[in-house]
Amino acid sequence: MTTAPLADRTTAVAARATELSKIYGQGETQVVALDRVSVDFRQAEFTAIMGPSGSGKSTLMHCVAGLDTFSSGSVRIGDTELGALKDKQLTRLRRDKIGFIFQAFNLLPTLSALENITLPMDIAGRKPDKQWLDTVIGMVGLADRLSHRPAQLSGGQQQRVAVARALAARPEIIFGDEPTGNLDSRSGAEVLGFLRNSVRELGQTVVMVTHDPVAAAYADRVVFLADGRIVDEVYGPTADSVLDRMKQFDAKGRTS
Repeated sequence: MTTAPLADRTTAVAARATELSKIYGQGETQVVALDRVSVDFRQAEFTAIMGPSGSGKSTLMHCVAGLDTFSSGSVRIGDTELGALKDKQLTRLRRDKIGFIFQAFNLLPTLSALENITLPMDIAGRKPDKQWLDTVIGMVGLADRLSHRPAQLSGGQQQRVAVARALAARPEIIFGDEPTGNLDSRSGAEVLGFLRNSVRELGQTVVMVTHDPVAAAYADRVVFLADGRIVDEVYGPTADSVLDRMKQFDAKGRTS
């Protein structure tokens, strides 16, 4: 396992999973999706989560993001323990402290791009910080598309709206579940570049699940899962180094 530089290890933690387990079913039908996983996601760092199909990568992200329950262990967003929260408190935490970017965009078709971007804050009864909002819109290149509805935008533009929506409320951490899965390579590269820039220029924290080595290469760190456990992590990844690591998983799967 690749060791983090000392500077990285001393950075504050945006989210933490400790001895996290997720078990489905009982007896002969029991499936262990996560097996005592412990991992930190540091502030102002871009982390990609990878692994073979069924490795638990999406389950890990969903549990840490408060989108799914876990069987044992603990999850913290900042100083807040998710397991201690009631449903309304968890909903409020997701709304106020977490941003989400999904493969399907999840935009409301009747709202304009700008209305979709500010929707979470509108629901919370908060006015957006205009200077910050302008910065985010400028970064994702949407200034001339704000009045357009999703049907009037390309797939890449719709995902840029989703990125801007996640950033606009200045959450403590952003989670992306295959955020470029529905995009062509050029649009995907644009979205990934925006996410990387949000970390480097705006100090955002991003955690992304992906199966694509090229996408993972935009991250500062890649965490690899297999059979519900973290088996490796790589800092300063390249597409080739990630692909080589994934080929090792495939080889083990064919020989087991």
